[in-house]
Amino acid sequence: MSTQSKTRSLTALLREHLPRERHTELDAEERLEVLLHEHIETARTAWPMLPLSDETFLRHLALQLPAGKVSKVIRIIQAADLFLSCACATGASSALKAFEQHILRHIPARLGRLPPNSGEEVLQVLRERLLVASGSTPPRIASYGGRGPLLAWVGIIATRIAGELVGRDERLQLVAEPPEELARCLAPRDPEYALLREDARQLLAESLRKAVAVLPEQERTLLRLHHIHGFTMDRLTLVYGGSRSAVARRVSDARRLLLEHVRKELAPRLKQDQVALESLVGLVGSRLDISFNGLLD
Repeated sequence: MSTQSKTRSLTALLREHLPRERHTELDAEERLEVLLHEHIETARTAWPMLPLSDETFLRHLALQLPAGKVSKVIRIIQAADLFLSCACATGASSALKAFEQHILRHIPARLGRLPPNSGEEVLQVLRERLLVASGSTPPRIASYGGRGPLLAWVGIIATRIAGELVGRDERLQLVAEPPEELARCLAPRDPEYALLREDARQLLAESLRKAVAVLPEQERTLLRLHHIHGFTMDRLTLVYGGSRSAVARRVSDARRLLLEHVRKELAPRLKQDQVALESLVGLVGSRLDISFNGLLD
């Protein structure tokens, strides 16, 4: 079969699976046959082992073409990634193996610091959400549109899952972290902290523990994700949704509330020494300022 007839055949297959009212958009793309041929070649070069027919792939591609943007999307489609996701949606064992080796194995590095075994739990939930069908509903991997890298798309979902698991697991609550660990996180290398007497360090650690314990759950979670697990502002925005500035305000408010509770905890113990009180509160605040500024980078 000649290249011309083959590409014409691909165009015909795509038209069969696209609503008739959208055919005019296909007709407007002069290079459609060539583009489809290039996408197929790119996909099969990347995944020669995947048992996916041209028609199955083009049927899947038709589902990803939004009205009014058919030509644009066809030009930018990530053909190899879309081909892999389509094959995974069919349940082909070779596709699931390729997804594991080429996508999932890179996900832990994108999650940052997580508690022991949490990374594997994220991957397991990710497999279930993306690759397992529910009744007549196809696996969620079928909703990947191919307009950006598959790894980035999966990474966003994995980050959200990590946030859900952290919020769910009571063992990961900030109040459950050892007081000294909190003190190290909030004032780990500050020269002023190193110069504190042991009794002052213990007082600071105990005040931090009590202050964190009375924080509302959402504020505890925000501070935990940032200070203990190293979530950046971008990652927090992915987890919580909304705008980056809105999440920044939430973190700032949580910081302010924590400092208020620290002051309340220290005040009765240091009522005769206002200088020491302000010094310890300022020490916690300075470390939070440094961490918060880093969060906004």
